[in-house]
Amino acid sequence: ENLELKRKIVQQVEEVTPDHCVFATNTSAIPIADIAAPGEEVKRPENIVGMHYFSPVPSMPLLEIIPHAGTSGEALSTAFAVGTKQGKTCVVVKDVPGFYVNRCLGPILVEFCALVKEGVPLDKLDKAMKNFGMPVGPATLIDEVGVDVASKVATYLASADLGVRMTGGDLSLMTNMVDKGWLGRKSKQGFFTYSGKKDKKLGPEVEAYLNDFTSGNVSNLGEVDIQDRIASRLINEAAKCLEDEIIENPVAGDIGLVFGIGFAPFKGGPFRYLDSVGVSSYVDRMNGFADQLGGQFEPCQLLKDYAASGKKFHG
Repeated sequence: ENLELKRKIVQQVEEVTPDHCVFATNTSAIPIADIAAPGEEVKRPENIVGMHYFSPVPSMPLLEIIPHAGTSGEALSTAFAVGTKQGKTCVVVKDVPGFYVNRCLGPILVEFCALVKEGVPLDKLDKAMKNFGMPVGPATLIDEVGVDVASKVATYLASADLGVRMTGGDLSLMTNMVDKGWLGRKSKQGFFTYSGKKDKKLGPEVEAYLNDFTSGNVSNLGEVDIQDRIASRLINEAAKCLEDEIIENPVAGDIGLVFGIGFAPFKGGPFRYLDSVGVSSYVDRMNGFADQLGGQFEPCQLLKDYAASGKKFHG
C-alpha cells in the first residue's frame, strides 16, 4: 500500500501501452483519486479504476469496482466486463476510505476489541456470531484474514472520516499481537493456536495475554446482546454508506456484505434483515446501547428517518 510506488507503476505501464489501456488497482486503502491524480507520473487518469477483490480471491464472489470522479464510462464498463468474465458479482462503490465492505468491517473490529476488553471469552464471541448466521465468528475471521491485515484496516479507518463510529474499543489488542508475530492462521498463532487444517485451540500464551488485556475481567454478557452489539455496528455503517451514496441502493448493500464477508446469508443482508426485524425496533435497540455505552451506537440519520416513517428498504 505505497502511493508513490503505485503512481510510478502507472507511469511505467502508460509508457508501453496504447491510449485505451485501462489500469485497475486492487488497493484496499489508498483512495483511487490519489493514484489517478494528474501529474508527471499519470497522463491518462480517466483510464484508472479500482477493482477490489476479497481474499481468498478464487472463492470469494464479490468484486468492488471503484471509479474516481474522473474515471471514464469506458474504463468502468471494461472493469465490469472483466469482473463478470472472471465470475465475480460486481458492485460499484464510491471512492472513500475502506470503500464499502471494509468500511463496514471496521466498526465490527472495534466492537470485538471492546467485548474482549470487557472479558467476554473468545469462544463465546465466536459461537454467538455463528448462531447469528455468520460463517465464522469474529476471532476466527480475524485469524483467517490475518491479524496484521485486520489491524491495519481498523487503524486506518480509525484515522479516516468515520468519526465516533470507529470508537469504543482498544485496537491495541491486535497491534500488540502483530508485534508478537501472532498473525493468525498463516503464522499458526493468532487468537487461536493452529496445528492442522481444522485443529485450533486457545493456547496458554494467548490466555495469559488476554488476562492481562482484560485486567482479569470476566463478562457474563448474554448471547443476544453480543450478537446485537456486533451486528448493529456493521448494519449502522451499511446504512450510513447508503445515506452517503457510497453504495447505489439496498440491493448492492446486501450483495456486498453477503458476498464480501458472508453476512448471515439466510438473513438476506443488512437491509433485508432490517426490514424483517423492523427498523423502528432496531433503532430503539441501538439507542439503548448508545445510552449505555456511547455515541458509537447512535443510529445514522437514514435509520432514524426510516424508523419514523415506517418505510422499508425493500418495497
